[in-house]
Amino acid sequence: MRLGIISALKEEQQGLVDAMSGPQRHNYAMREFTLGLLWNIDAVCVLSRIGKVAAAMTASILVEKYGVTHIVFTGVAGSGDKTVKVGDIVVAEALLQHDLDARPLFPRFEVPLTGLQRFASDACLCEHLAQAAGDFLRVGAHDVFNALEIKTFSLQHSQVHRGLIASGDQFIGSAAHLRQLKQDLPDLLAVEMEGAAVAQVCFELGVPFTVMRTISDNANEEAAVDFMHFVQTVASRYAFHVVHNLCLRLAQA
Repeated sequence: MRLGIISALKEEQQGLVDAMSGPQRHNYAMREFTLGLLWNIDAVCVLSRIGKVAAAMTASILVEKYGVTHIVFTGVAGSGDKTVKVGDIVVAEALLQHDLDARPLFPRFEVPLTGLQRFASDACLCEHLAQAAGDFLRVGAHDVFNALEIKTFSLQHSQVHRGLIASGDQFIGSAAHLRQLKQDLPDLLAVEMEGAAVAQVCFELGVPFTVMRTISDNANEEAAVDFMHFVQTVASRYAFHVVHNLCLRLAQA
């Protein structure tokens, strides 16, 4: 196994490169790819930047140039459901591009010439990631944030959700926009800007993948402020510890 770990922003991947054994840095296509052992897993870490095209290109390079066999995308997202709270984790069982609409040639959300609206995550990788996230929230999260004196929100009831994540090339910062998406996609759990593009690339290349998103905001008019504060103070801690748990589980599998 060679595991590709993608995030859009440096804060979402902070600490992972430093934890690598024997890191080798390669600059290619305006990105820095870092290869090394991450808790005994052969891994490649990279920042994709924001948006579906950037994410798709990054995933393609990981597979075609660096021989990655599995991909995990980790980052933050806006909540897409009232039961999904800030501080919760959503692990994607399926991903969809909510801004893709080729009607009347193809049904709304369907990726032309694939026959698919949704791309399913790898069941095994998804299970490992959900368990890794659950372990962090149950065992490690309180200690981590208490030690850092980060008290921006309560972790007491944080939980892991599994289901649909929708991606689009727009930051969702309107409650009305979110309500419309929820009406169109009743099982929607989270909204972000990259995951479904990675999912399509992995589907077409036959590479197992999964996506983890920590909920940073409620995708409403306060979303931009909440997002930046959360990314700067909390997101990297989630990513670091959940990926750590994931690697330990994969090494034992």
